[in-house]
Formats: sequence, C-alpha cells, structure tokens
Amino acid sequence: MRIERALMNPLISPLHVQPSAPDLKVVSAFNAAAVSWQGDTILLLRVAEVPKDVPENEVAVPIVARRNGGVSIDIKRFRKDTPGLDISDPRAVILDSEVYLSSLSHLRLARSADGFHFDIEKQPALFPTEPYEEYGIEDPRMTCVDGTVYINYTAVSRYGISVGLASTTDFKTYRKHGVILPPENKNVVIFPERIDGKYIMLHRPATTGLGSQQIWVAYSEDMYHWGNHKPLMGKRPGMWDSIRIGAGAVPIKTEQGWLEIYHGVNPEQGYCLGAVLLDLHDPSRILARSNVPFLIPETEYERLGFYGNVVFTCGAVVAASGDTLQIYYGAADQYTCRADIMLEDILDSLHAPALFVPAPVDIDEVPMPPGTACPLK
Repeated sequence: MRIERALMNPLISPLHVQPSAPDLKVVSAFNAAAVSWQGDTILLLRVAEVPKDVPENEVAVPIVARRNGGVSIDIKRFRKDTPGLDISDPRAVILDSEVYLSSLSHLRLARSADGFHFDIEKQPALFPTEPYEEYGIEDPRMTCVDGTVYINYTAVSRYGISVGLASTTDFKTYRKHGVILPPENKNVVIFPERIDGKYIMLHRPATTGLGSQQIWVAYSEDMYHWGNHKPLMGKRPGMWDSIRIGAGAVPIKTEQGWLEIYHGVNPEQGYCLGAVLLDLHDPSRILARSNVPFLIPETEYERLGFYGNVVFTCGAVVAASGDTLQIYYGAADQYTCRADIMLEDILDSLHAPALFVPAPVDIDEVPMPPGTACPLK
C-alpha cells in the first residue's frame, strides 16, 4: 500500500501554538479532529499545556478550578522525592493511587486552504470549564450533520474519563451539551448521517478485572441520549491490535461500506492505524478488517516525542477528487501530521473476518513497552 506522509511533517508542532495564558507553555499540539468546511480544512487540535518555570526538584500539575462563577487554573506542586510519587509515565503524575494528568489540554481551531499550511487561533475554541473536565478535554472528533458540527471529546477529572459533546454552526461560537457517556469511556466517533432514522456511534468502554476491551456500537434518536449498546469488535491476541484498540476518525461512507480508521497497540510497534469496513445499512455488522496496520511509527517524529512510538488519528478528510483519504494524526503525542492514502488501497487491503488467523501467542506473556498499560489513551 502506498502511503504518502506530508513532506512538511510535522505540520503543527508546539512551537506553532501560542499558550492560552502567560504562565503556561505548550508541550503538545496533536490528535486533531478534522472536517472539510466551506472549502477549507478545519482542525480542532488538542493543545496540552504545563506551567512555566517549574523548579528542577518539583512536578507541577495544572487543574481547572471553579470559583465565584468563574474558571481559573490551580497548580498542584509535588517534590520529586515525595514518598509514593510515580512520574515514570510522562503523561501522568501518580501519588498514593491518585492519578493526575501531567498537562492540561484544551481544543484549539486551525484553518487551512490547502490542507498543509494552517492558521492557528490564539485562544482556545473549547476550554475545560466543568467539574468533570477539571483535568482537561482531549482527543476531539467532529461530525457534520445538517449544517451543525457536533464535537465529541474526552473529559478527564477526579470522577473518571467520560465523553462530552459540544456543537457549532460557524466555528466562532460553541455550545456544550454535557456528558453523553459516563466513565469510563472514550474514543467516540459519530456517523455523519442518520441510518434507519437513528444516529449511531462507536465507543470504547474500559474493562477492569473481567472481560476484554471492545469497541461498542450505540444508537440515539437525538444525539444526546444513547442506548441499545452492543459490542462490535475487540483486540486480537498475536496481531497488531493485541493490547488496545479504539475508534479513530469519523466513519467514511464508501460504496462498499462504512470505512472506519482505528488504532491498535502491540508490543513491537506501539500505536498503529488500521481499518474496519462496516455494513452501510447495519454498521453493527463487520464486513472486513485489517490483518496488518497500514500506518506504523517509523519516522523520527513518530518514534520520539512526548510519548514515543505513537500514530493516533482523530480525523480524516476525503480529498476533492474523492479517491484519496487525508489522515491527520498525532505523532509521538506531540505533533500534528498528515498522511495520504488511496481509499481503494485501504479497501483492497482488508480481509473478511473468516480469514483472520491470529498467531498462537499468549498476550499476558508478551512484554509491553513502558507506558502501554496506562489507561490514558
């Protein structure tokens, strides 16, 4: 399969993004939702910030606080020699089983006429303001339905990892609609049209202790209340998606079915991208799936960064020609990049479920790279 990474990659780095406040600095600009809007490519970036000027012997954690009807950022500080403090994973600060995020994320708009050169707004489009968002809002997806762009995102707080929903009709004003899936859940994508009169989403609940991680399908009459949940597909021992899976870009309608780009994790390659093809009229039915990933961390900017060996998408746009998929992806949890792939090539690479031949590997015996067990993706 021919994959063309943009020669300009990374298209967006932390240096391109202005901090939201003078006492913060941007450490990552990645995992962008993407949509084609009035001739432009619109990205909604996840921008992660940390406090500036932190002493060498300290760790500082930014948290959103509500006071007197307003929102401010509190900084929790820990000495690095604090007993029980775990900062081995750069994404988290753990103290006595209490988990904080090492950075605070918000969503920032970026606009481009050519899909490569982006103008990035100076202030957040969506900022964490609610108690269930106090540790940040992350990894958005955008679904355009009847002129309204629905933005679902991961909301992180002391209450867990939930899914929030917002909307806009002009990318100037935004309305939050609250939590649509309670903890623990993430990696939500909403189909861009009603099917049999219903909105449909893919989501990935967490599993603890019992059961295996699955991508689920759910249905809604109004976009806000979701039900009739059912498991769709799980991780596969011995294959490229053996450790973790999750939906990525909003599903793309093709003549063959709904094409969903999703991420999978394995011990050798890290976070990779593959695809699954779902029935046009019944997306709970799998037609074909990737036996191998089509995008794996290979370049320096994908292997080295805030958290290495990661390619992770939250958005893709079909080119005006209709034959090419422009995938915007986060690289190493730090940069925003682009890769172009022919839709026909992706579809031709998929295999019917009956052809899956997992290798006889016990995943519990496979050593995982540092950090892959952390439930932050």
